[in-house]
Amino acid sequence: MQREKAQLAVRKEEGVAGTLLAWYDREKRELPWRTAPHEAPDPYPIWLSEIMLQQTTVKAVLPRYAAFLRRWPDVKALASAPLGEVLAAWAGLGYYARARNLHACARAVDDQHGGSFPADEALLRKLPGIGEYTAAAISAIAFGKRATPVDGNVERVVARLFAVTTPLPAAKPEIKALAASLTPATRPGDFAQSLMDLGATICTPRRPACGLCPLRPDCRGYASGLAEVLPYREEKPERPLRRGVAFVALRSDGAVLLRERPLRGLLGGMLETPSSPWEDQAPNGKAARDQAPLKADWQKLPGGVEHIFTHFRLDLSVYCARVGLDARPKRAAEPERCRFVASADLARAALPSVMRKVISHALEAMAKAEKRASPAVRASAAPPRAKRQSA
Repeated sequence: MQREKAQLAVRKEEGVAGTLLAWYDREKRELPWRTAPHEAPDPYPIWLSEIMLQQTTVKAVLPRYAAFLRRWPDVKALASAPLGEVLAAWAGLGYYARARNLHACARAVDDQHGGSFPADEALLRKLPGIGEYTAAAISAIAFGKRATPVDGNVERVVARLFAVTTPLPAAKPEIKALAASLTPATRPGDFAQSLMDLGATICTPRRPACGLCPLRPDCRGYASGLAEVLPYREEKPERPLRRGVAFVALRSDGAVLLRERPLRGLLGGMLETPSSPWEDQAPNGKAARDQAPLKADWQKLPGGVEHIFTHFRLDLSVYCARVGLDARPKRAAEPERCRFVASADLARAALPSVMRKVISHALEAMAKAEKRASPAVRASAAPPRAKRQSA
């Protein structure tokens, strides 16, 4: 079977590549990091887009990519930017290690390569945040090298084209070899993007539009009736559940207490509401309040915040307190990493999605509680009515 697939790949190389490139010339997506045929590709926006597109949809990336490029138009500008500003600009895109590596890579390119990306895959892989796929994508798309980037779209197209029935991730080496066998010596970057576009628009995960596919005559998956179910995947284990407590301190001027997370680890360098460690069991009652960042009248709010990370689920209880302008974090809260952030600045702060959920949950719960209490407060504050005199 392996030899048969290899022979089929050799026969298909010229036909598949030519067919797909012709389709790409007619149907390719217009994306801002792609250059016109007569223009020389710029590695910087290609690299930036590839990092942003990891685990993120094109629709979500487009506005953020444009904003990044306006703010940092070249690798030297990004290299000179403070990390905190880059993390804040990235907030909401998720997988924040990408932002830290993006910044580190820009500095490495500026320091080690004079501000120019190397064309060689091996040198690219030595840069922070650039793995096998991204190195191949930059090498092929930006420099025209015969390299084969294989992302999820390419995996799906190739698995269906050759009817690869080995489940992923075990099938990755086979799919990579088959994709490489198809890559032409000319226009390898366009060919890589044609595979990506085909997977994104026609050879989709569900209900592929096989009737519109230029590769249907060559597709063994279509011929065998397997196109809709390939590639097979090994069943993923259920994500474990972790629990914790988040503390939202609201100052009388509307500012919120935030803490910078350590640079290493999950959400490294991002801001958070001070929180307990995320473990199998969350502290409760006095044990929870003992971990609060400052002395205050901490109230546990109804409900909580749930968030799904790649490898685990998180369930956070939320405690909230209103504090005065003189409130100071206590020693256990690592005050050097804590600061109050004005409510008007929260939108631009380097807050990950889970922490925005926490703050939103706290503000909504506090507003509801105060609304319920307001009639009683007004009643207690109102002067007593004068007794009506009898005639």
